[in-house]
Amino acid sequence: MTTQIMQAQIVVACAQFDETFAALTDELGFRVETIFPADAPTSAVISGHGVTLRLEAVSTAPLGTPVALRLITHQPPLDIRVPDLSIEWVHRDSTLIIPEGKQEFIISRNDDNEAWTVGRAGMQYRDLIPGRFGGRFIASHIRIQEGGPVPDYVHFHRVRFQMIFCKSGWVRVVYEGQGESFVMQAGDCVLQPPQIRHRVLESSAGLEVIELGCPAVHETHADYQMVLPTQLHEPTRSFDGQRFVRHSAADAVWQPWKWLGSDATGFEVRDTGINTATAGLASARVVRGTAGGITLPASHNGKLVFVFVLNGAMQLQGEVLGQHELHEGDGATIPAGHIVSLRMPIQVEFLEVQLPAM
Repeated sequence: MTTQIMQAQIVVACAQFDETFAALTDELGFRVETIFPADAPTSAVISGHGVTLRLEAVSTAPLGTPVALRLITHQPPLDIRVPDLSIEWVHRDSTLIIPEGKQEFIISRNDDNEAWTVGRAGMQYRDLIPGRFGGRFIASHIRIQEGGPVPDYVHFHRVRFQMIFCKSGWVRVVYEGQGESFVMQAGDCVLQPPQIRHRVLESSAGLEVIELGCPAVHETHADYQMVLPTQLHEPTRSFDGQRFVRHSAADAVWQPWKWLGSDATGFEVRDTGINTATAGLASARVVRGTAGGITLPASHNGKLVFVFVLNGAMQLQGEVLGQHELHEGDGATIPAGHIVSLRMPIQVEFLEVQLPAM
């Protein structure tokens, strides 16, 4: 039987109880929950900023390192001292730091079983951009092998860009302001704008998705206060200049395609709408061969061009990068300034992501 925990407290042994109590409540804004005895307090429970402390008076300072309290603020004060606590002030700049990054040619193969690791909510991850362009981008192949409910919770990400593409299987998700939960099928895609609350509810066995984000290392925050779905339906709401996108493969329109802006024959493309929703920050498209497609050699001057083979096999050839066969589940990044061309037979499909959109 699971223990029913009512509250968790961090116990702080205080050799200078009065001074510590005063500093925390008067200077740092902690609120008194409990204090006793009334005439000469030696115990107090105080809370604030997402943490609960229990102060206990002791005659001498405890041995070892005192409890460390990490306080995150936009403007850390310089002259507040808390005798019985080690205070670590962390300045939180509201500006998201995006590393400049360093582009490189990377091919990630799908035949390395040791590349999979277990990540958040028990999902398995495979890194598609080892090195991550110096911390600027991350691309992950994520899978859930056993279907059913997913042990996820309402959360959000502090990012500049993030998208999810369903490669195979299905997954039920729910997003803030986007109505009831819905199922993503193979070929569907969503743009998760910065800080939109969402939750993964359940999936089929063998679910596989491709996730791309910027920057590579970003924070995931739980939100235990928000209940999804929300009552408000806000499909056009802006989240830090971006809006939510749900692209359905079943309803997509296929159009002629150009490779890095150059002519290409024997291909067609369906656009996910991410270009418009991000005002050109990124684009994501699915390309397929219609008649033994081949592109003219071309290059780009963007920050990221990433391709991932969804089914079949294709050939990537560059004057400097050489000739490479890419099979289902393989991914590749194409550095700026390198001239490359593609060749692929009919019905082969791949995902193409560009930052910025071209």
